[in-house]
Amino acid sequence: MEQSSNAGQEPGIRADDPRDEQVPTFEALGLAPEVLDAIRAQGYERPTPIQAEAIPLALKGRDLIGLAQTGTGKTAAFTLPMVDRLLHGPRRTRALVLTPTRELAMQVEASVKLYAAGSGLEAVAVFGGVPLDPQEKKLRAGVDIVVATPGRLIDHLERQNVVFDDLEILVLDEADRMLDMGFAPQINRIVAQLPSYRQTLLFSATMPPEVEALARKYLRRPKVVQIGRRSGAANTVTHAVYPVPRERKSDLLVELLRGVNSETVLVFTRTKHGADKVVRNLEKAGIRATAMHADKSQSQRTRALEEFKSGKINVLVATDIAQRGLDISGITHVINYDVPQQAEDYVHRIGRTGRAASTGDAFTFMSPDEIAMVRTIERVIGAPIPRISVPGYDFGTAAAD
Repeated sequence: MEQSSNAGQEPGIRADDPRDEQVPTFEALGLAPEVLDAIRAQGYERPTPIQAEAIPLALKGRDLIGLAQTGTGKTAAFTLPMVDRLLHGPRRTRALVLTPTRELAMQVEASVKLYAAGSGLEAVAVFGGVPLDPQEKKLRAGVDIVVATPGRLIDHLERQNVVFDDLEILVLDEADRMLDMGFAPQINRIVAQLPSYRQTLLFSATMPPEVEALARKYLRRPKVVQIGRRSGAANTVTHAVYPVPRERKSDLLVELLRGVNSETVLVFTRTKHGADKVVRNLEKAGIRATAMHADKSQSQRTRALEEFKSGKINVLVATDIAQRGLDISGITHVINYDVPQQAEDYVHRIGRTGRAASTGDAFTFMSPDEIAMVRTIERVIGAPIPRISVPGYDFGTAAAD
């Protein structure tokens, strides 16, 4: 389901892909002819594993928990059966997708529109950071599917811009990330205004206790579809740790970027100030880069993504705002300029590369005070990460002990 070179989400495996021919085709899943035509138009005939298991259950109306690594096709696993169900029903607001970030909301909206092409179904993404009025006009005009971040949706509910009396499907996308971001109170307020008899689909990369509690509260006898380990890192990614003094990270980054065959590189920093500083240093070295973080306006964030996707800039430096919801094909490298503070965040960060069975590289810069966190990450992913010493930068052999 990764983002294609156009706008939407790729639903699975292309027809000419050399991977296992035993994977079922989309025709075998029971999708409507109109949806199959939209999939074929994108050049795909076989679903990813999460799609192959989740779509038939969703088509039967079952509540569902979908657990899979980032980049395995979760978005299409719910957008395709959702479009299928809404094809021939009344023109009312019948589906709601809650997402943690605006970027993910926009990409889910693009996916819905791509696979609902020609059906007459209308979808709208509502999120903060932009004016309410254009969203209000679309909601009041009537839409079939609302894709929203929790905070902005509550703004519209308070203004009575949308009602969900006819809602049939609720999707909680990236549920673990929504709870990490503190959206539990907003989710509870929203669900309290929805019909109790509905289909609820919950998708998540991980299943911490908070997500399990959410599932128990809102899902009815859900089927669980799990692909891979709950905290596993993508197996299409090559990992490496670079021991380096904190004050030499900038120089090492420049050296690596000049030395690797990379077209699109995503760099993660811990702070917004750090992201801006990295961009300034890269630009001084003649490397095109831009920053993306919460202090940027929505228009600035959208422009940064478009420049990154189009190849106008090669390096996007971001805080953890980008660790979920960026479905961009062809990211060759993810570089953790700062080691993430939570081991689970490492899994989500590196999931930006090696997507849809492509391969990618994940580099982590480790200063002496970050050794313990790297070891925690290794315990979580269940494997040691090779250390690579770069002459002139390595702070010593103690990092590998």
